[in-house]
Amino acid sequence: QVQLVESGGGLVQPGGSLRLSCAASGFTFSSYIMSWYRQAPGKERELVAGISSTGGSTNYADSVKGRFTISRDNAKNTVYLQMNSLKPEDTAVYFCNAARAATIYWGQGTRVTVSS
Repeated sequence: QVQLVESGGGLVQPGGSLRLSCAASGFTFSSYIMSWYRQAPGKERELVAGISSTGGSTNYADSVKGRFTISRDNAKNTVYLQMNSLKPEDTAVYFCNAARAATIYWGQGTRVTVSS
């Protein structure tokens, strides 16, 4: 059974930091591109960051470049999103995504709220 379980969300003040984790099981994690998406209230889901299967290549949305860092540990079947200098506009539900060819898996999401 495929599972992607996100954790680490919560309430944080502007300028603060959070680290999201996504624990994967039920598929060959090291063969999949892993990504973080987010969906803010009333908005479409958008790509935040992605990382190649080996971790050697990453990409980021312009809105988070320099503030967020995606990483993965293939030995632990886990992908991370370190979020620094958080802004109110980063408030959203953050989803973990695994993709390989036409196969895509999604997690249930973890909520991040940036507010004073």
